[in-house]
Amino acid sequence: MLSDADVDNKIPTQGLRYADASDSEYYILLTKDKKPICRTRCLNPPEHLPHHWNVNDIVPTSKIILDGMSHCFLSPAPECSRDHNEWRRFLIYLQGRDMVAIAKFKFWEFYILPPDQNSNFTNIRVAYKMEKTRNASNGRGHGESGRSCQVVRPTATKANINDSPTLPVNIVKETVSRENACIQARVSDTSEDNFSPVLKFSPVVGDRLSSESTIETCSRPEPRAVKQAGPLEKNFVRADPSYLQTLGQAHSGWIFGAIAELVDNSRDAKATKLEISIESIYFKKAGKDIPMLSIIDDGHGMTHQDVVRMTYFGHKQPDADDPNRIGRFGVGFKTGAMRLGKDALVLTQTADSRSIAFLSQSLNQGKDNLEIPIVSYYRKGQFMELDTVVQSEATAKYNLKSIKEFSPFNKYLIGEKAGLFQDKCTGTQIYIWNLDQWGSNYCLEWDNGLNGGSSFHQGDILIRSRRIRSRPGQISQKVPLDYSLRSYLEVIFLVPRMKIYVQGSLVRSRPLAKSLNKTCVETGIIMGKSAHLTLGRCQLEWEQMNCGIFLYWHGRLIEAYKRVGGMIHNGDTGRGVIGVIDVSDLMDEGNGLVWVHNNKQGFLDCEPYARLEEWLGKVADEYWDNKFDSLNVVKDGALYKPDQEWVQCNKCRKWRMLDPGFDTKSLPVEWFCYMKPFEGLCDLPEQKVDAGVVTVSAKRTGYDSRENSLPFEGIATIKVEDMSSDSIGLSRMAEDSSPLKRIRRGLPRACKKV
Repeated sequence: MLSDADVDNKIPTQGLRYADASDSEYYILLTKDKKPICRTRCLNPPEHLPHHWNVNDIVPTSKIILDGMSHCFLSPAPECSRDHNEWRRFLIYLQGRDMVAIAKFKFWEFYILPPDQNSNFTNIRVAYKMEKTRNASNGRGHGESGRSCQVVRPTATKANINDSPTLPVNIVKETVSRENACIQARVSDTSEDNFSPVLKFSPVVGDRLSSESTIETCSRPEPRAVKQAGPLEKNFVRADPSYLQTLGQAHSGWIFGAIAELVDNSRDAKATKLEISIESIYFKKAGKDIPMLSIIDDGHGMTHQDVVRMTYFGHKQPDADDPNRIGRFGVGFKTGAMRLGKDALVLTQTADSRSIAFLSQSLNQGKDNLEIPIVSYYRKGQFMELDTVVQSEATAKYNLKSIKEFSPFNKYLIGEKAGLFQDKCTGTQIYIWNLDQWGSNYCLEWDNGLNGGSSFHQGDILIRSRRIRSRPGQISQKVPLDYSLRSYLEVIFLVPRMKIYVQGSLVRSRPLAKSLNKTCVETGIIMGKSAHLTLGRCQLEWEQMNCGIFLYWHGRLIEAYKRVGGMIHNGDTGRGVIGVIDVSDLMDEGNGLVWVHNNKQGFLDCEPYARLEEWLGKVADEYWDNKFDSLNVVKDGALYKPDQEWVQCNKCRKWRMLDPGFDTKSLPVEWFCYMKPFEGLCDLPEQKVDAGVVTVSAKRTGYDSRENSLPFEGIATIKVEDMSSDSIGLSRMAEDSSPLKRIRRGLPRACKKV
């Protein structure tokens, strides 16, 4: 069998031995992670077949397309009982899970197919393909440190070539004629006169190669030969550890964008609950308590293959656009985690497996290549056992040792966190430490709030600088969404379903489209695609002197408070007016390409986006002109309620519409469907406003819950009789008459007055 040194040094086989069509027995060493599985015999080998196959990956058969591939067969040729047992164990794994083992060797790709159910594991079918035929006459090698080494060949004569029982004639002729061929091997610095080491080959490398080859070293480097035309050589890039810090700069402008990346992953994993918190933990290596950010969800978790794919620096984007999925670039976890801190540990569990991954700048400091330790387990009854199919036991021990050395996690803390999954629950836990700093302190600051779940002062995670993000036309310095994580998560999703906790307190989602006054829905066609914009006035934004459009993509907030039209040039224009629009269709090119930045905090400069800005500005200006420029507010301190007020059930996560006269301040922090005023069951469908009908509440004074508040003056319903017509029908829902006012919708100028 090959020694460990041979495997590690990857002695090239192209200069030693190739399969030939005349071979009746051809041996191949099959390994996984450089650990031998079994010696095998190829029954019908193709030409130039390598002797050593290392399994690089194991994937489901459904992901492999075997059309047009050639096939050969492997049969076991064990050298001991251990090889026999490993061979059967390997094939039982492929058969039981319907998986395909993939081995890649330069120009070759081999796909070891799972045996049939009734197979006795004697002959296994292998599909293979070759990118480009290797030209054996151009094989070459190099010694170490510039020292060349040359094969000493016996004098080639016609007699010994024809009489050789071990080498095919064409191979011997080729060997004799190749003057610059050499074998890569470590040699000592011995003089040329008395040095004559012998290089012996294991039967695994070539059982029929019985002759011994010798190598000798030269006292000085030979001139480098001119490279002859040969087969295609690929150049694979190396990832320097400093690239982790570069990835974090994707969210250098706003650190909450990094947290949003991890929230997106939880939503894509179909999580129903997400907990975000910062707590102190003792780090032995630092000798003190350090803050650690944790993000824990109850999604479906990740398998070993999913974790490995997560560590890739990007992956192929899907051909089709999935409206229910946010992630698509393959960099969100890396950019988000490395912006928040220098080190991150992922603990994830599915119904059948558990994996730990460690992405660390501290571990890789001073190294030439990036190392990401991963340890995986599989479920065996009620316990998790080390999965030696995807990793060797030695590799797992080494990775665990690295994790314990460079993180606060020892075996007890890992066990404690794994216990959060309980029984067979699934989910993912992300822990980040060595948090990013702002001067002499941390970039983030956190507050646990009051005990007992008080709604008066809830816990929050804040950006220490309290800086407002730069926006054209922005004059207000009070934008909590820019520096309060709780405020940001209230509006991050267009239709919030997932329960999110920050520092142990539930975030009460605020669907913007359902919290506006004087609501108007505008529809337009932009580059042949339909766009639906909901416009209205928000009392909270009026008080904070904010306005703008909230743009969502796949239901996730991409841009907030985007000023358009007259809002850009005049701080008072559009004050309190908020627009909500989902631009998923418009920003999808149709071929898998989307016009969204990979940090998902903005859109690319493209024609659809420019046309959208133009249309939004026109509609927003007309809305302001029609509804507010001609409206005189005669009472000081008048407040406006939203057109519809909604509350979300803490169990079924459905939104319920409240009665017009209901005081929302009386709602508890955690509200359920059986409570007032809904008093129904969670099974009832979610309420929706009929298309073309918008309920508009008249101006109300005393909405600040004062004891002597005035009664509301009236409520009106606008029913759009014809979307293409200039007329708008108006019906009264209250007996009291409301003040005279002009209400216009969209482009039409004609309207009826009440």
